[in-house]
Amino acid sequence: MKPTASPNLWRPLRVTVFRNLLIADVISDAGAFMQNVGAAWLMVSLGAGPIYVALTQTAASLPYFLLALPAGSAGDIVDRRKLILFTESWMMGVALILAILTIAGVMSPWILLVLTFALSAGDAFETPAWRAILPELVPKEDLAAASALNGIEFNLARAVGPALAGTIISVAGVAAAFVANFVSFFGVILVVAKWKRPVRRRSAPPESFSGATVAAIRYVRHSPAILTVLLRTGVAMFFSSALFALLPTVSRSVNQNATGYGLLLGCFGGGAIIGALAMQSARDRWAMESIVSTGVVSLGLVILAMSGLHRLSTLAAVMVVGGAAWVIFISLINALVQNLAPDWVRARVLAIFILVYQGSYALGTAAWGAVAQRSGVRTALVYAGMGTVATAAIALFAQLPDSTADLSPWNHWRMPVVIKEVGADVEKGPVLVTIEYTVMPKRTAEFVDAMHEYGRMRRRDGAYRWAIFRDTEVADRYLEIFLVNSWAEHLRQHERQTQADRELEGRIYGYLSGGPIVHHLIDTYATET
Repeated sequence: MKPTASPNLWRPLRVTVFRNLLIADVISDAGAFMQNVGAAWLMVSLGAGPIYVALTQTAASLPYFLLALPAGSAGDIVDRRKLILFTESWMMGVALILAILTIAGVMSPWILLVLTFALSAGDAFETPAWRAILPELVPKEDLAAASALNGIEFNLARAVGPALAGTIISVAGVAAAFVANFVSFFGVILVVAKWKRPVRRRSAPPESFSGATVAAIRYVRHSPAILTVLLRTGVAMFFSSALFALLPTVSRSVNQNATGYGLLLGCFGGGAIIGALAMQSARDRWAMESIVSTGVVSLGLVILAMSGLHRLSTLAAVMVVGGAAWVIFISLINALVQNLAPDWVRARVLAIFILVYQGSYALGTAAWGAVAQRSGVRTALVYAGMGTVATAAIALFAQLPDSTADLSPWNHWRMPVVIKEVGADVEKGPVLVTIEYTVMPKRTAEFVDAMHEYGRMRRRDGAYRWAIFRDTEVADRYLEIFLVNSWAEHLRQHERQTQADRELEGRIYGYLSGGPIVHHLIDTYATET
């Protein structure tokens, strides 16, 4: 994959809504990190063992695994602005309850886990829609720079939030950090409430939640590039999650004060900012595969180093390196997923990515917490670090895909006509589509190979069954057939083909001696009832 020039990093700040939202995000994310530090420290202060401390991370990440698919469907088929306002209000309410119970002194490890789960559930349901609105806020040419600014914002909050939390907890107690998180939601709610989101217009019927979820799974299943990214992400996240799961316990072993834990997370966030800034120039010099693999190996070495360090100062220095390596891996993978999904399914693809990302994280934090409980924290870190380094070897057979394809809509097909006698309801089906091709005699082998690739595209965009047949009586005649669940789903297929599909279709048409003949047939039971 050839490196491409990076756009001006600061140009998206010219867009007022994006700029205001970025500022509000810094405050909100800093509050979230303060809550995370407070929850982890409170769990340790309650006398819970390493497994409970690790389960705090599990409770924070598990909702992303459980809610990813419905959240992605909601992000694509309902008003994203209203969805974000609802989830922000939900999280604010949970944060208030968390603060009140802590102030009242009735908090227990299990109540803390439940409320951490509830708070994270709101964020999990919001995240796909939140990430999918980025192309609505800035021009297409500024998307890469906007994504980088989001990464810098998040890691600035990662640097400031934990350090501030450590200070606040030392001075005013854990409840004060929870109150600060409650207040931090106001800015985002105000900016989103004022945002005038453009009305989306569709010619095809809207999707149902169940249909949208099936479409998302189908799209990813038949997209090899996205599957490769998911594989790389899931394996790396499982091993590297040990860093976050066991960092509170490691911090406690070298420094009994919450300030030390906040310092370590602050150093991690500071390193992430350095990594985000350096990544812009790195992308101009090296291929994405090289940068991502280097980041993963570096992260593994950081985890290995954690297992043998016993001083806060050296741990802090290692956390800076870990933060830089982490943001390089996560930012590039996130940008790659966004670039591989067209607008109609972007929130759902991001949701599946989050499902794999957070599911692997949740499984990993629980697993490494259990290993630490049984065999010791140092042993768990050694195994996790070695595993993280080893994941870079996956690039030998599953390299990261190219992300330069144009995924804008290419709705060039003639819309099918339904005669009055048939009168098909858009939700009835199934629908059978047949396309007859007359192929040049010397190009049949190439045609068949290309058609099997075309079949993957048909399945990706809505067909649940596809096949290509050859006529036994006419040697150069082929018949493509595919089945779609409903007439509405077939109309959506017309909107789902992208500019990137033009090359394949053009290649197929170059093998023909005449134009294709298309027929649409609907199940007779559907037309008679």
